[in-house]
Amino acid sequence: MPVLVASDLDRTLIYSAAALALTMPDARAPRLLCVEVHERGPLSFMTETAAGLLADLGDAAVFVPTTTRTRKQYLRINLPGPAPTYAICANGGHLLVDGVTDEDWHASVLARLAQECAPLAEVQDHLASSADPLWLRKQRIAEDLFAYLVVERELLPEEWVKEFAAWAENRGWTVSLQGRKLYAVPKPLTKSAAVREVVRRTGAELTLAAGDSLLDADLLLAADRGWRPGHGELADAAWTAPEITALPERGVLAGERILREFLKGVRGR
Repeated sequence: MPVLVASDLDRTLIYSAAALALTMPDARAPRLLCVEVHERGPLSFMTETAAGLLADLGDAAVFVPTTTRTRKQYLRINLPGPAPTYAICANGGHLLVDGVTDEDWHASVLARLAQECAPLAEVQDHLASSADPLWLRKQRIAEDLFAYLVVERELLPEEWVKEFAAWAENRGWTVSLQGRKLYAVPKPLTKSAAVREVVRRTGAELTLAAGDSLLDADLLLAADRGWRPGHGELADAAWTAPEITALPERGVLAGERILREFLKGVRGR
């Protein structure tokens, strides 16, 4: 019976230049591998050691990238190792099988959203009327499923975030602030639901997971064992749960540590 490893990507396994959090002298910094190019420039990285660990993991387990990214954003990542059979995009809104959306899964997600939370248009309208151009840089809709803002983090008022989160909560939505992006996501749109579907299809007997943000909490809780890095929303809130290990590493070295823990979990079952 296989082991399933479901991991968030950004700021968990892969890192932008701004998120690397390298504290050692330049001459002692780890060698980095670029795993994403956007607009002809390097965008995301992992250490070369982490790349080797991920390739080993792909051979030893069912590795499932599990991301809030849209399908287009996910597909421009070039991860080391075997191409994953399954990938979860749009926070569970799309389940990819060999790179192609499973339309039955997507239809079931849309039906649940229609039943359980306020429509996306209502959230869009609220954001358009309440966001301040002083700190708002972009407003985007992802896959017609959820909304996110690109903000100037240092100018974003904490009180506005709290007020918006309370407004969204009453309408069945969750708010998550990750770096310069503020997400508004329907509560029924979860990574864990899609992971459970992959578990059902693969017959996995053990599920391991990792993530750094509020949107990863349900994923971690659904796993048999999980890890979170020393940075991100969950670390800032000192979030923990049974079978979840809070790692001290921050930045790109946390991604390397997470992959080591995954491999130990797979090999030691």
